[in-house]
Amino acid sequence: MRLKSALATAAMIAGLALGPAAASPEFWQTEWPETDFSKTSIGNWGEIISGGPPKDGIPALSDPSFVRVASERRIGDREPVITVEIAGQAPRAYPIRYLTWHEIVNDQIGGVPVAVTFCPLCNSGIVFDRRVNGRLLSFGVSGKLRNSDMVMYDRETESWWQQAIGTGIVGQYTGVELTQVPAWMEGFAQFKARNPDGLVMNEPNWNRSYGSNPYRGYDSSARPFLYNGEMPPHGIEPLARVVRVGSRAWPLTRVSKAGQVSEAGVTISWQAGQASALDTGRIDKGRDVGSIRVKDASGKDVPHDVMFAFAFHAFWPDGRWMLE
Repeated sequence: MRLKSALATAAMIAGLALGPAAASPEFWQTEWPETDFSKTSIGNWGEIISGGPPKDGIPALSDPSFVRVASERRIGDREPVITVEIAGQAPRAYPIRYLTWHEIVNDQIGGVPVAVTFCPLCNSGIVFDRRVNGRLLSFGVSGKLRNSDMVMYDRETESWWQQAIGTGIVGQYTGVELTQVPAWMEGFAQFKARNPDGLVMNEPNWNRSYGSNPYRGYDSSARPFLYNGEMPPHGIEPLARVVRVGSRAWPLTRVSKAGQVSEAGVTISWQAGQASALDTGRIDKGRDVGSIRVKDASGKDVPHDVMFAFAFHAFWPDGRWMLE
């Protein structure tokens, strides 16, 4: 009962309906007059669930302000942040306590324009370069879901983009892939220890309960929310976390047990110290799920994602499961 109530509350906050609305371009055209629905990779419009709110019902952020980590007192040591380290620039931490409520942050780090994204229903935290064919895009939250994953949109053409795969699925940019920027999720204390002069995103000026988790108990539930697709194979629980690199997925339980796994050209390491953002009512009280880093043979950080197993199977049905 507690989980059902929490997810219902989260749905209301996020502007999602608990049942699917009509799914068709004709139904959405009034809300999305600039979207070219004649161009799409979607074979079945029923895959997209609309909660009915207008776009930007979940307000994406742009040009956030930052403070030095030494000045930040609100964020707990184990609270998850998305870390972005770009050569020549001060490392930046984007707290999940803010991304839970906004899902996208449009930012500029030196000469690299980025979209920092987090989909709570898939536990998917990915950073993208906002440049496409020389054009700078700004992203917002459409209010739509596909396979329980956020559908983003760009404000320049109102094309729709699937967050988990960083690919255009409706509109002018259908089939175009965004470039993923190496980034990772870790506990705030881990970021501070490595980057004592680093920057952390400041609290947005919105009336939100930052630090609370409206999806309480979600990552311990038996089934995903607003998802009707196939469950993952090999007896893997649908809401088990996996480390995705390309089209391969390593169960987090395997990596955490070993501490480090080296195969398929990458080394994946695990370290305790990051709370689950989808466990208890307060993010900083969530159980420790640990932090992941993925590096190649030369020691460079590799783009990856730590997502739920059901989402990996939904978007990479022919992907490779890296089991023991």
